[in-house]
Amino acid sequence: MDPAVRRQAVAEAVFRVVVRDGVEQASLRNVAVEAGLAIGSIRHYFDSHDDMILFAVEALIQSIDQRVLAHVRSLGDRSDVRRPAERVLSEVLPLDDRRRDEAVLWLAFVTAARTRPSLVPHAERLYDGLRRLCHRVLTVMTEAGTIAAAHDLALESERLASLINGLTVDGVLHPDRMTPELTVSLLCGHLDSLR
Repeated sequence: MDPAVRRQAVAEAVFRVVVRDGVEQASLRNVAVEAGLAIGSIRHYFDSHDDMILFAVEALIQSIDQRVLAHVRSLGDRSDVRRPAERVLSEVLPLDDRRRDEAVLWLAFVTAARTRPSLVPHAERLYDGLRRLCHRVLTVMTEAGTIAAAHDLALESERLASLINGLTVDGVLHPDRMTPELTVSLLCGHLDSLR
């Protein structure tokens, strides 16, 4: 099998284990069982447990980045920037099973970075990436006249990123209370408050 394909299959197994059981249960043995492989096969593609986890985190980041960037391109249509802006920001919120699993993974890996130094650069990339995304969306909305030009975009980007983080955490921990409908309503209400 193509090594890149096998490594991606192992990353997907890591994702399933982490979503179901948490980062601490994503051992080489548990991931091998999940992937239907011998533990030696996992070791053939990854030098260590840490290497496997770091690869999975990077695969998660790239997957989210590719999907979000596809939506960012839609911000170019200045005639109706509000709807594309909502779609871009919604891509990082737990609004369906796929995005909820990604949010669970994001939260698990970022939390694990507190005690696993090797995860810190990835956690920093996720932190900074969300702020850059928020800044880009707010810049385009300001240029299109969808939000008031008087706003401090650096501060508003931090505020929006913090809102998205909070909505994500609540959506993961309390999905029965922070429903997708409520999540979208709160996001739209915040964007409306910037007019």
